[in-house]
Amino acid sequence: MIYHVERKTFQAELKFFIISLLSSLCLSAYELMSACVIYRQLARRGHVPQCYKDVLLARKLHRALCDPEAEADEQQKETEAAVHPGVYRLHYNPTLYRRPKKESDAAAIKAKIDEDAQGFIVATPSFRQQSNHYSVSSSRRLSSTKNKLLDLAFNKASEDRTPPRSFDNREAQPSEDDPYKPDPRAFQRCRPEYASTTLDFSQRPPAIRSERALQLLHKASVLKGSLKAADVAEFLRELGHLQPEQTSLARSDTRFIMLLRYSVENLRQFSHAQLLQVLESFVWLALSPAHSILGQFESELIQRAPQMSLPQLLLAADLWRCLKKPVPQFLQQLYDSVELQHMGVAELVQLVYIMGEGRHCPKDLVGRIETILLRHLDKLEPEEVGTVCLGLFKSQTSLSERAVACLVDKAHSVVGEMTDFAMVNVMKLLRFSHLDHKVWLEVMAQEVPRRVPGMGVMGLMHVTLACSALHYRSDAILMSVAERLPSLAQQCRSKDSCKLLWSFGTLGIPPSQCPDLYSSLVAAMRQRKAEFEHYPEHLLTGLLGLAFVEQFPEDLLALALSPEFVSQALKKTQLELSKDLFTLDGTVGLELPHWTGPRLAVRPREEAAKMLWRYAQTDICQKPEVLEAERLLQDLLGGRQFVCKRMILPHTRSIDLLVHLDPTGIPLPVNDMEPSGLSHQSSPPALLRLEADEGVNQMRVESELATTRPRMLTDTPTKLNKTLVKLAIQVSNRNHYCYQSEQLMGLHALKRRQLHLAGYRVVEVNHWEWFPLLRKRQAEKLAYLHCKIYGSMD
Repeated sequence: MIYHVERKTFQAELKFFIISLLSSLCLSAYELMSACVIYRQLARRGHVPQCYKDVLLARKLHRALCDPEAEADEQQKETEAAVHPGVYRLHYNPTLYRRPKKESDAAAIKAKIDEDAQGFIVATPSFRQQSNHYSVSSSRRLSSTKNKLLDLAFNKASEDRTPPRSFDNREAQPSEDDPYKPDPRAFQRCRPEYASTTLDFSQRPPAIRSERALQLLHKASVLKGSLKAADVAEFLRELGHLQPEQTSLARSDTRFIMLLRYSVENLRQFSHAQLLQVLESFVWLALSPAHSILGQFESELIQRAPQMSLPQLLLAADLWRCLKKPVPQFLQQLYDSVELQHMGVAELVQLVYIMGEGRHCPKDLVGRIETILLRHLDKLEPEEVGTVCLGLFKSQTSLSERAVACLVDKAHSVVGEMTDFAMVNVMKLLRFSHLDHKVWLEVMAQEVPRRVPGMGVMGLMHVTLACSALHYRSDAILMSVAERLPSLAQQCRSKDSCKLLWSFGTLGIPPSQCPDLYSSLVAAMRQRKAEFEHYPEHLLTGLLGLAFVEQFPEDLLALALSPEFVSQALKKTQLELSKDLFTLDGTVGLELPHWTGPRLAVRPREEAAKMLWRYAQTDICQKPEVLEAERLLQDLLGGRQFVCKRMILPHTRSIDLLVHLDPTGIPLPVNDMEPSGLSHQSSPPALLRLEADEGVNQMRVESELATTRPRMLTDTPTKLNKTLVKLAIQVSNRNHYCYQSEQLMGLHALKRRQLHLAGYRVVEVNHWEWFPLLRKRQAEKLAYLHCKIYGSMD
């Protein structure tokens, strides 16, 4: 009976040895199954003792070849056993003696084979190890204190947990299969110098087989505490050569997690090159940016930054970018360590790229970057020009107007060789800098229509948004984009569709000119309606763009003015959405008299109106052209009580000079408490009088003014109010109009239309007439204003 039990125990152990050995030798599933069948046949024929000896010998040879240090350790144990023959150690594993009730041996072996055939084993902890997520054996080199610190670090977040998405990443992004998706790192292939400062994704290391990865993990698990820093770096480097589809299996293997623990312990022992090598392996292994181990590496790199070379710092920054982990403290160390005097072209472009991806540039760095950029400008390749423009745009770095003009001059000289992506980046920089580079814009009127068929939604959106920001209305650009967009509307994010509507509405492109454009983009807004919960500003942007061209989708307006949406929008204090809500609500009140949907509450309206008026008092009201018109009108009409600076329609965000006349043209005092506007609290300046040395007879001038018959404004109502004529006198400037045209921009066209609906006559003192007159004699200015006011009475 005793012999029978010992025989079963021996057979079970032998079975375990064979499976373990053949698994470590990385045999195929078929070979492993065949070996198990041979084992059963040998056991039934009584050849177990000899087979057992052969297995022991094979295992010894395998360990000697694959793991010399472990073999030496085993030999030491055998020597100790020979010296102390009374010492006997039994490796007890009760799971080997249990037979599953519902699963046969063959099924169990097949399950084991299928698991091993994948190349990686996810170890299942025993009952006593359930609290340890990683089942890492104790190490001679890991002290209890270090273990506690590492456990705390590793237990903060699971390796494959989805990282918290930033504000910019929560919105639905374009598909990875988008044929129009550009490569923002294409510039790194312009010159070989980038090899030392960047990671080239097109040069992925030659893939290793999963069997090799299994060997590496097995070897790491055997070496354990005897692993050195160079070993850890080399193991991780090789594992980084796995095929992309197999990296998730490696990341979930507990032996890999153990290897990460040893990389943390060896952080201080890594050389700079080894540290960057390990970080690069994390990129190839697609380690999650939320993994807590990355925080340990960031802290180590921050400490080492002063001792690292500029190429090493730039490479580290690029690797962090590839891992998609924000590291503002490390980037600050990079900026502090930069010596721009010794920077080459590639280093400069890579630095500006990193600045853009980090969305920040220290103020004390801007001047030095501008100096080196101008020095290297002639050496930049076309794609590098686009990258520099994008980096400056993303980091909100304001170069001098001269530097921006030189950069765009360079872009203009190579525009034919630029990709669409680089060309769009130049437009972004111009949009940020508010620089109207006439030559570049004229070239865009030719280049954009030619390139539109091959451009994606985001590129088209940025082109039109830049045109609207620069007030540049080019029908060649806009109509080519309008023809292309309806076929791409399904690919639009809420951001794209709403900013496109804003751009076309701001530039005054009517729906009659491109009907399919507006309908398709509104449909895209409805399709992405759920995104407005996170991005309320986009909905308001799109609706205002539509309002500029008299388009009012009532379902979307009801959503935007609903109490829930308003409450959510007002929480985003950094965006000041109260102004947009105020403008939209005022527009609904004037242009949709049948509206029965929600409206903005009184308190938000009053707060927005006060905020806008405070701004107007410190800015618009103090402009010289406005002050001069106000003084001359007071002098012309008989006193300050007849002219009032006021926001007649506060939601339109600009002021007017309000004048009341009776039906015969006699000025009437302005009521400061008129409900449609805001009263002007500050005291007007003293009346402007004609100077004697102007050599003009005052009576003669007034007589001439009385007989002048100027032309009427085109938007003046045909019938006069029988009791009161309300004039809204607008002193315009060039920002109210499209670039080099008389086309009003969207918000100002909306205001002009709504003043008319509210019963006002609009009298425009336009900038192309008024600004030259500011240098003329006072009599000429008075004559001009007289013509404007009384000409509107006809």
